[in-house]
Amino acid sequence: MLALVPGVLFSYFVQKIPEIGSGRVLFESTPWVPALGVSLGFRLDGLSLLFALLITGIGVLIFVYASSYLKGDRYLDRFFGFLLLFMSAMLGLVLSNNVILLFIFWELTSISSYFLIGFHNRDEESRRSALTALSITGLGGLLLLAGLIWAGNLAGSYSIGDMLNHAEVIRQSAYYPVILILFLAGAFTKSAQFPFHFWLPGAMKAPTPVSAYLHSATMVKAGIFILARFTPVLGGTALWQWALMGVGGFTMLYASVLSLAKRDLKGVLAYSTISALGVLTFLLGLGTDYAVVAACVFLLAHALYKAPLFLVTGIIDHETGTRDLTRLSGLGKALWPAALAGGLAALSAAGMPLTFGFIGKDLIYEATLHYESGWAWYLTALAIVTNVGLVAAGFLAGFKPFTGKVQEEFRHLHLPPALLWVPALVLALLGVVFGLFPGWAGAWLTEPAVKSIFQQYVPVQLKIWHGFNTVLILSLATLTAGIIIYLINTPRFRKSEFITVLERIRPGVVFGWLFIRTKQFAAAYTNFFHDGYLRSYIIKIILFAEALLIYELYRGGPFSVDFSKLSPVRFYDVGIVFILVGALYKTLKTSSRLTAVVCMSIIGYAICLLFVTYSAPDLAMTQFTIDTLTVVLFVLVLYRLPPFLKVRNVKIMVRDAAISILFGGLLAVICLRVLLEPTRYNISDFYAKYAYTLGKGRNVVNVILVDFRGFDTMFEIVVLSVAAIGVYSLLKLRLKASEKE
Repeated sequence: MLALVPGVLFSYFVQKIPEIGSGRVLFESTPWVPALGVSLGFRLDGLSLLFALLITGIGVLIFVYASSYLKGDRYLDRFFGFLLLFMSAMLGLVLSNNVILLFIFWELTSISSYFLIGFHNRDEESRRSALTALSITGLGGLLLLAGLIWAGNLAGSYSIGDMLNHAEVIRQSAYYPVILILFLAGAFTKSAQFPFHFWLPGAMKAPTPVSAYLHSATMVKAGIFILARFTPVLGGTALWQWALMGVGGFTMLYASVLSLAKRDLKGVLAYSTISALGVLTFLLGLGTDYAVVAACVFLLAHALYKAPLFLVTGIIDHETGTRDLTRLSGLGKALWPAALAGGLAALSAAGMPLTFGFIGKDLIYEATLHYESGWAWYLTALAIVTNVGLVAAGFLAGFKPFTGKVQEEFRHLHLPPALLWVPALVLALLGVVFGLFPGWAGAWLTEPAVKSIFQQYVPVQLKIWHGFNTVLILSLATLTAGIIIYLINTPRFRKSEFITVLERIRPGVVFGWLFIRTKQFAAAYTNFFHDGYLRSYIIKIILFAEALLIYELYRGGPFSVDFSKLSPVRFYDVGIVFILVGALYKTLKTSSRLTAVVCMSIIGYAICLLFVTYSAPDLAMTQFTIDTLTVVLFVLVLYRLPPFLKVRNVKIMVRDAAISILFGGLLAVICLRVLLEPTRYNISDFYAKYAYTLGKGRNVVNVILVDFRGFDTMFEIVVLSVAAIGVYSLLKLRLKASEKE
């Protein structure tokens, strides 16, 4: 029944295809935080429609598949809750028309995917993989937020539409390289580009429906969406071009070769997915009409063949209990629907004619061959080698488990439930349908998406046959070479020195080392600053304050005070100071806690008298109240403390005295420095003018506390309330003897 949720959404977006295809862009906006320029703004154009259809359409089939795959799981309800949260976040991300809103949904995809990857939370590997994915994508999200806010400030608006209109301002800014790096960091981490790719194979610990949905069709393509959405804003520069071509090109080649070295079916699919994401990044880096059209087509083609390959892998694992390619063979007879779905998906992945994958690979070669530079053939060679690896990887996942002689341990297999194999077969057949009728995908999906990226009309005509030309020859050569690699790719070949060297280039090892060192630093830092002693906290806070004050006084430069302009010292001022100093001396010398508390109260009351003599009765009353309450509280606390103070450590006494004298001296210097500053009344005038008209109160101080500083006061009350609850709990605590031990 839950599949109805994405099903209804899919139907809604399908109805929008004619409207969006005609060139319209639909907007919905509701003010959210107007003071910060943040609105609940959504836009539906060709690019967001393509992603929305993938999210909801494949979502329907994933929900159906998961209901059978995880049938009987004790946490099935939790799983679907997380999956719905993720789907909502992805839809919000691709439909957002405000960068702050986009970032919120971006982070929600990371959080919900963390729960989905770590769904088997009793498994240590699952927990570690979930934390790794959250750490990498979370760090990228933080950098992306900085880039979004920076670009929004330059554009003067956080609306994506406004940023598109002010793209030239952002590109010509001196901060453009920094903004671009921040954007790319966010996109590359989410879309598993080298060297951030290592979290994706680890995420394969997630249940197969998660891998099929998040790691082939949706979440990993969020980074691709960001790159495509902001191509009109940040693209068109040499830095953009070479960054995307360099990272994407290396990622697609590196992962394509590594996919052939894996024995685990999910491992093969994970690295081939990384390679495909590298291809998409590479094409967006090329930035030509051919390349962007190829990227949009390949995006759809990859989702239609990679998701069913994951689903088929799940069927195999569900029925046999293993994903080891060296053990799997001959399953085609017992699992014939899965074999059919896997075979069709593998053919599309290989770029076999009459499949949509064939159209996608042809367009990739069109893009590289038409690249206007001397690099055209080098880029084409890179694409060929990558695609050869993807062909072989697709055959490994789609054909290898179902061909050959069936193992004795798998002779008992029976046909899996229809809810398992129907979703995979539907997606695989769609890859064939779009391959036979590519014009549908071109006119309905690809052309509006390309228009959204370029912000102008670009004709897209997808055909099965373009004649016998260079592109067709390259496609057939790629297919042939891929089949040969698949046939000779024995375990012995996988252990070749070349593959071993590539395996050693593992950024995950470097990031793991950084993680351990960061954790050690955090532990040392925490243990030093948070040692559990109140006196230690107070000393560190005062030292930090002293350092800041000294720095500010140094920045202000030397100064002198004309003491003749100060008000004269009166005899009762001297008397009050003598009382204060005497109480201070007695506080330091006494060994009785109670006497020290009484002397401290005398010091406070002496300060009250000084406030009164200098015409500050409100401060005097506040000080009087605080001192009285403090004495009462101290006496209550002293009831359970030893009656005498015993401080014999001279070093501690000298240290505390030095810190205290320095702090008092700094405050005295600051007071003298303040006298040199001209008096400004604009703040006072503001409060006096608006206290009654806006705050509806005649007592200006009260209005400041309750209205103008309302949030500050509210949080102070919350902190005091929490502290009071904690104190009350400790007072009421009654432990047994065993609990005390």
